[in-house]
Amino acid sequence: MSTSVPFETPSKPGPPAGRMPGMHMFALVAGILLGTASLGALGTSLPLPGTLVGMALGATLILLGAAGLGRGISPGAPTEAGRTGSGVSMPAQLTGQLDPGLSRWKWLVKWFLAIPHYAVLAFLWVAFPVVTVAAGVAILFTGRYPAPLFQFAVGVLRWNWRVSFYAYGVLGTDEYPPFTLARTPYPADFDVAYPASLSHWKVLVKSWLFALPQLLVVSLLTGGAWASSSASGISLVGVLVLIAAVILLVTGVYRVGVFNLLMGINRWALRTMAYVALMTDKYPPFRLDQGPFDPPVRVVKPASA
Repeated sequence: MSTSVPFETPSKPGPPAGRMPGMHMFALVAGILLGTASLGALGTSLPLPGTLVGMALGATLILLGAAGLGRGISPGAPTEAGRTGSGVSMPAQLTGQLDPGLSRWKWLVKWFLAIPHYAVLAFLWVAFPVVTVAAGVAILFTGRYPAPLFQFAVGVLRWNWRVSFYAYGVLGTDEYPPFTLARTPYPADFDVAYPASLSHWKVLVKSWLFALPQLLVVSLLTGGAWASSSASGISLVGVLVLIAAVILLVTGVYRVGVFNLLMGINRWALRTMAYVALMTDKYPPFRLDQGPFDPPVRVVKPASA
C-alpha cells in the first residue's frame, strides 16, 4: 500500500521589509491634507487657479509619497506569468489561519484596540483612489502599472485585510496586526502578482462596467463593510461574525465552518477589489473559495491497498 503526505504545505511569504520610510509617509499625509483643503476651497472666494494648483500639488505629493512607500516593500510575489506557470489560477491571493487559542472576550474590545490602525488606514484609503487614477493613466498609454505604485496599492489592501481579520471582518486571531504595508509572518496575508502587461483599453471600462456584476454580489455579501475593515451594518459578513463571536464567548470555540465561509466571502471581495483597482485583467470567478489558504490546500487521498 502506498502512502502520501496528506496535505501540501502552502508557500510562506518572503522576509519582511523594513519600516515604512517616515519622509514618504509625511509627504503622503501632507499631500492628503493639502489636497483636501484645496478641494474644500472650491466654491469659496479664493481664486480658482490657486485652488487648482493646490489640488495638483497635493496629488503630486500623494503620488511621490505612495511611490516611496511602495519602493520600500519587498515584492514577495511572482509575476502573473510566473504564477500561471506554477499552476496558480488567480493573481490575487488571500490567506488567513485561524488562531486555535482565541480569547473568549477580547473581541469585545478589538474595536478600541484597532483604532490606531483605523486612523492610519483612513489616510491610506484617501491616497488609494489617487494612486489608482494615476496608474490608470499610465496603463492607458504604456500598458504597465508603475511598480512602486502597484506595491503601495497592494500594501493598502494587505494592511486593511490584516486589520479586518483581527477585528470585525473575521475575528480570526488575537495577534495584533503590524503597522506596515509589507508582507510579514502575520496569520493573515494578501498579495497580488505583478502583471507583466495590462490591456490599454480595458482600463477605461473594467472598473465600472465589467466589474458591475461582481460589485453587486460583493455588496450583497458584505454590505460594503470589507472596504472599511469592519462588518458594520446588516450584511452576511456582519451576521456571520456576530454568530461566531457569540459562540466563541459561550463555548470558547470558533466554528471552523463559519470561519471558512467568512474567508470565502472576503477572498471574493478582495479579488474583486484587485480587479477594480486595475491590478489585473483576469476577471474574478463567481465562486466562494473557502478555507484558510489560497489556492485551497489539496487533500491527497491514500491509495487503496
